[in-house]
Amino acid sequence: MSAMRISQLAERVGVPATTLRFYETSGLLPADRTASGYRLYGEDAVERLAFIGAAKHLGLPLEEIAELLSVWESGACREVKADLRPRIASRLAAAEERTAELAAFTATLRAALEHLDALPDRTGRCDPQCGFLTPIKPTIGQPAASRPGPGPVDVALAPSRHTAGEEAERWRTAPVACSLTGERMAERVAAWRQALTGARRREIPEGLRLTLPASRTAAVAELAAAEQGCCAFFDFRLHIDGPDLHLEVRAPAEGAGLLAELFADAACPAPTPPASCLPWPA
Repeated sequence: MSAMRISQLAERVGVPATTLRFYETSGLLPADRTASGYRLYGEDAVERLAFIGAAKHLGLPLEEIAELLSVWESGACREVKADLRPRIASRLAAAEERTAELAAFTATLRAALEHLDALPDRTGRCDPQCGFLTPIKPTIGQPAASRPGPGPVDVALAPSRHTAGEEAERWRTAPVACSLTGERMAERVAAWRQALTGARRREIPEGLRLTLPASRTAAVAELAAAEQGCCAFFDFRLHIDGPDLHLEVRAPAEGAGLLAELFADAACPAPTPPASCLPWPA
């Protein structure tokens, strides 16, 4: 096949046409034009998209992929290798830092569950004696019997406090593109819809705040971490407040439609959602 329309290329490589257009506007995927203005692509576009997909799989932002493409087009393989290695090393260091943070967050969740299980089942309203208003500090490797007594369940999943301000807000400048396609994307959407069933929804600046049972924290945190791997333009923050988990999801203006499509339809509007949206106590 010597020349392909955008629909043909999209079917060939399994990448949505909308993503191909985005790549073109980002300078990653040039296209010829017919006299009528239709995009035309050659076989080199298939190889180019394979390179872009491999780089995205490594977590590289589109700006760095564009720099790599210029080396890939004009340089030898060793030059691509020399350019790519420090980029992968940087991403590895960042991934290891996030792994440490996620391990600490997991320890916090385990401490929170032990704390909840230790609380007495009282028939009265919650008050400070319930322990929700006194901070607890999760301890890794410390026996449960020697840990502090009841405390609050108050956890936020956000960038490290030691992260520079511009890095903490990197989602604002991340490319609005998702590396998932086809069956994997459908599975991810289904997983989110299951996790957010019955969630109460409220709009916040640049995104949504979803409230659901705290018992779903682990599942939601796992999904949020996976989503960051393919859609870095989403910003996730989790906050546990007693029996409730508050999930805040934000995206830049260009990603507002994707945010609404993925999260808004899976939740119910607040403050007075229909009864079918309340399978758990409000």
